[in-house]
Amino acid sequence: MTRPAVLPGPRPDWLKIKVPAPDVVNEVMDLIRSKDLVTVCEEARCPNLNECWGVHRTATFMLMGDVCTRHCSFCSVGKGQPGALDPNEPQRLAEAVAALQLKFAVVTSVNRDDLSDGGARHFQQTIEWIRILNPLCGIEVLIPDFKGSLSSLETVLEAHPNVLNHNVETTPGLYKRVRPDGDYRQSMELLRRAHEYRLHKNLSMKTKSGIMLGLGETPDQILDLMKDWSRAKVDIITLGQYLPPTPNHLPLERYVEPSEFDMYRQQGESMGFAKVEAGPLVRSSYHAKESFESPRL
Repeated sequence: MTRPAVLPGPRPDWLKIKVPAPDVVNEVMDLIRSKDLVTVCEEARCPNLNECWGVHRTATFMLMGDVCTRHCSFCSVGKGQPGALDPNEPQRLAEAVAALQLKFAVVTSVNRDDLSDGGARHFQQTIEWIRILNPLCGIEVLIPDFKGSLSSLETVLEAHPNVLNHNVETTPGLYKRVRPDGDYRQSMELLRRAHEYRLHKNLSMKTKSGIMLGLGETPDQILDLMKDWSRAKVDIITLGQYLPPTPNHLPLERYVEPSEFDMYRQQGESMGFAKVEAGPLVRSSYHAKESFESPRL
């Protein structure tokens, strides 16, 4: 059983967040509620929710319900046996994207290990509906590992998202404690296969991955992980500060100084990554549109 999280001292100034545009936040929330949709912004208690909703008018949509079949110790999404898929959800999500007039949409999901394809077809249908209702909108999908299924991965890739994102979340030595149902090598293999697919199909799609810092990893372990990303030909990487969503989640070991994040950014750029988002408040989909539009890509 995870011990109650105890923060290592008061939250530093660089992790304090301003709350902008509450009226716009409420407008976005009302639209999401009216479409009976779920956002990872709320479920994961993201610290950037108000900025993304209130200033950038973007939200990261979460497909296939709000109950996950896995038991990651850092995540506040509900865990257990999910319900049946809603076949109309992909269209409703695309309608919300169109109503918000988004130029770039991020779509993720809970893990659905109860489904034969892990929910890959649901991702594919969502991409297709967004293309129909908002054809100029860029699309990033943040997908689960599909238990290593190549056919499920290809189902998503066949819909041609602009960005294929899969987070490894932490360094391999911490998987048993942080991501007990996951497999680091399997996640890296997924990213490598996505790269091979785009080469074979001559696609402009970008690949992306991210981790959280402050869980007990060392700088050398993070740099080794970044080398694994480089070998898998990942284009965009994100490194952000882990913050326990509640006192009952995985404890935080340390606050990572902004200067250390700057070091990872500089090292990542020297390794050849097209875009490195590294900072205390960076999350996987934070500034997703700006990362995708980086001049280096």
